[in-house]
Amino acid sequence: MNPTQNVRHWRAIGMLVLATAFWGLSFPTVKALALVHAAIQPGSGNWFTASATVGPRFVIGTVVLLIIHLLFLRGSARRRTTPAEWRQGLLLGLFAAGGMILQNDGLQFTAASTSAFLTQLTAILIPLYVAFRMRKNPGWRVWFCCALVITGVAILGQFDWRELRLGRGEFETLLGAFFFAGQILTLDRPEFAGNRVMRITLVMFATEAVIYSIMAFATAPNLSALAAPWASPAFIMLTLLLVVFCTFGAFFLMNAWQPKITATEAGLVYCFEPIFGTLLALFLPGLFSAAFGINYANETFTWTLLTGGAFITAANILLQLKPPVKS
Repeated sequence: MNPTQNVRHWRAIGMLVLATAFWGLSFPTVKALALVHAAIQPGSGNWFTASATVGPRFVIGTVVLLIIHLLFLRGSARRRTTPAEWRQGLLLGLFAAGGMILQNDGLQFTAASTSAFLTQLTAILIPLYVAFRMRKNPGWRVWFCCALVITGVAILGQFDWRELRLGRGEFETLLGAFFFAGQILTLDRPEFAGNRVMRITLVMFATEAVIYSIMAFATAPNLSALAAPWASPAFIMLTLLLVVFCTFGAFFLMNAWQPKITATEAGLVYCFEPIFGTLLALFLPGLFSAAFGINYANETFTWTLLTGGAFITAANILLQLKPPVKS
């Protein structure tokens, strides 16, 4: 790897770590938003709450990107969406929406630590897929780093093996991990290398907006339930926070920078997400409670944060001592 490639490689790693920080922000923010929504619409079902709180992020994101495209883009950036961009954007939207839907519903039927552990199995699924596709063992370093990451996530989430059973929650969460792995691998496919980031992100957001909108209309107790949350300043402010950082910020960084490293590296880097989620949950819930009048307590600092974070960080450093070659 020449110096220019090395700089670009580390820049990509840094940008993806920043993306995981934005996703970490989404955990306490989405929970606070769900509490606000529950106060506005008590008794709403799980599916309606999920679609009504997550969906607006992608509806707003789609509208904003369309406005940017129509008013500000010029030249080659204005060219029509190519078939490859349509295909990649649709796949990204389907995989992301499927993963989030399954993860959100599964969380209602299993422990949070179990959900976190099973979701991060994505880090194992990717090298397994790559090894199967290339008919080549990725080597002991990759497998050892995967084991370190899974151990770190298990410690971070205080995972209890005695609670692991393959019920509805566990099955949905595990299936969601396959969807998230599909999202990561879609960005790694060489036939999509020339696609424009803004265009595939627009198609991705639009796909998710359609899916969540259909879910919201299908599960809403009545039409007024769809409009009621938008009279709440708390709902609007939390939604905008998710749009700016956890939607635009995170997915633009992912779509722009992940193709510059291998899918195996990306899968391990994304395991920083629960670290940031846990750190932010130490103080954000209290701030949200004071600002929006909800009852959401801060989490407490424990040894598991340091130990689990150390395992995940060590795995990524070890892998970067001799990173996989991007084909």
